[in-house]
Amino acid sequence: MIEPDPVAPPPVGDAIELARTSAIMRLRHKEEGSALQHRIDQITAIVGWPGSVLLIGILMVGWIGFNLVLVLMHSPISDPPPFPVFETLVSTVGLLLVALVLITQRREDELADARAQLVLEMAISIEQKSAKIIALLEEARRDNPVLADRIDHEATAMSVPSDPEVVLEAIKVLRDETT
Repeated sequence: MIEPDPVAPPPVGDAIELARTSAIMRLRHKEEGSALQHRIDQITAIVGWPGSVLLIGILMVGWIGFNLVLVLMHSPISDPPPFPVFETLVSTVGLLLVALVLITQRREDELADARAQLVLEMAISIEQKSAKIIALLEEARRDNPVLADRIDHEATAMSVPSDPEVVLEAIKVLRDETT
C-alpha cells in the first residue's frame, strides 16, 4: 500500500482552498471599502433595483402633473412648461447616477481583476501538475518491463510545463497581428 505524502494536500484540497480563497477575497474586498464606498454601493443597489424605474416614472409624472396644476391655479411657485427646474434636476441626478455607477463599476473591476489573477495562477498550477503527471506516467511506462519502451514525442513535449512569459509574449504577438 502506498503511503500518502503528509505534505501534499488531499485531491479535493485545491478546490476547497480555491473556494476559501475566493470567499476571503470577496470578504476582504468588502471590508476594504470606505464608509463612503459602502454608502455609494447601497445607493447604487437601490437605484439598480428594477422597481426604481417605476418609482422614477411616477415621480416624473407627479412632478409634471403637480406643476401643471400649479400653472392652472396661477401659482408663483410653479415650474411651468417646458419645466426648466425639472430639466436641471434630471440632468443633475443623471450626472450623479453616472458617477455612482462608474465608482461602483471601478470597485467591482478591482474584484474581477483579483479573481482573474487567481484563476490564472490556478491554471498555471494545474498545467504544471498535468505536466508532472505526464512525466511520471512516461517514467512509469519506461520502467515497466511489461510495456514496450518507445519514444513518445508528444508525451515528452506535454511533460514540460509551459513558460507563462513565453505564452504571454505569444499572445501579445497574435494580438498585434490581428489589430
